[in-house]
Amino acid sequence: MSFGDNLRNLIEERDMTQKELATELNIAPSTIGSYVQNTREPDFATLKLFATYFDVSIDYLLDYSSGKTQTHQEDELLRIFRSLSSEQKEVCIEQCKVFVRMNYKEKTEAKSS
Repeated sequence: MSFGDNLRNLIEERDMTQKELATELNIAPSTIGSYVQNTREPDFATLKLFATYFDVSIDYLLDYSSGKTQTHQEDELLRIFRSLSSEQKEVCIEQCKVFVRMNYKEKTEAKSS
């Protein structure tokens, strides 16, 4: 994913408009639009501003993998998980365990067929 795609996803995740983000960060709305459309890239100071505002790493914004995770999906899952409250993390873990059990059951049934 490109920087603009990641920025668009973060804006949508917060259920805000590009104009609202521009106002919050004191950036011209047209500049935000250029970032989202991938026709322009931010400078380092602006990258830091976005990372701080959205509580993500610059690596996440730039879709750079340091090798600690295998895919962008893992980065995304980790970012989301870290943003949850302790209670929400427990619920998330329990829901993921259900998926693991379902997958195991499907594999077992497929082997016995």
